[in-house]
Amino acid sequence: MTAAPGFDAIKAARARIAGSIRRTPVLSSDFIDEELGASVFFKCENLQVSGAFKARGAFSAVLKLPAAQAARGVVTHSSGNHGAALALAARSRGIACHVVAPRTTPESKQRNMRRYGAKLTLCEPNLAARQAAAERILAETGATLIHPFDDADVMAGQGTVALELIEQVPDLDLIVCPIGGGGLISGTAVAAHGLNPKIRILGAEPEGADDALRSHRAGVITPVAQPASLADGLLATIAPSTFEVIRTQVHAVGTASEAQLVAAMRRVWEELKIIIEASSAVPVAALLNGSLSVSGRRVGVVLTGGNVDLQQLPWS
Repeated sequence: MTAAPGFDAIKAARARIAGSIRRTPVLSSDFIDEELGASVFFKCENLQVSGAFKARGAFSAVLKLPAAQAARGVVTHSSGNHGAALALAARSRGIACHVVAPRTTPESKQRNMRRYGAKLTLCEPNLAARQAAAERILAETGATLIHPFDDADVMAGQGTVALELIEQVPDLDLIVCPIGGGGLISGTAVAAHGLNPKIRILGAEPEGADDALRSHRAGVITPVAQPASLADGLLATIAPSTFEVIRTQVHAVGTASEAQLVAAMRRVWEELKIIIEASSAVPVAALLNGSLSVSGRRVGVVLTGGNVDLQQLPWS
């Protein structure tokens, strides 16, 4: 079973990926601060290489592979952002990258993966089909599986977001992350608590894909039978490795409706003047709808990605 990385592993990942990723900026909005009665700092991973925080975990895992193992290539399954990031990381080492993606993946994300060099295989939009296709490619190629979130090196890379954010805003009370498979929030919790055990970690999910909230309440992993949301990056079910961190180190999980996440997405575009995708808007929506209470606090929010199909905007 995969185990979450420790704080030292996250510091090692930061050193490993330093030359491959961007130190992304932190932005704020006086209007959002006034509405929430809080000071909110947005960590702009939508400006990361490949357009999402996923580059951190992908480079962390790929750069750690021994040369002989790396030469056989890497395989993953992804709704888009991890696949693009893994292809970019693989290209940096001159190795093959095979990505299995649901056939419903937005064309813009398919294009992103291909232009970074991914060998893309489309499958039915369910986890069983994704896993079966990935297993077939692994058997045919001898490549290494780099799981989107259930991988200690990937989680360690994602945790470097928090190391940077706390350097940029040292006196945070809270950090809020969206939850899909849980790799980002797991790495964030370990990193933040390694620096300051008093920081509270909050998660956010779409109402139609709220397995982390259900699991947090139940104390056991409780999947959603048919997760559905515009936030396509958050439809995965958390893994045992990420649930253990969520269960022990995440203090609350909020949710947002589809209408609320669309409104939050548009608001960030308008007020911060940056492009974010629907998955990034979920924690913003959970703050604005009161699902997560942050009044009087200094709050970091991870804006996870900005890979949007401009032909399919949810308000057009």
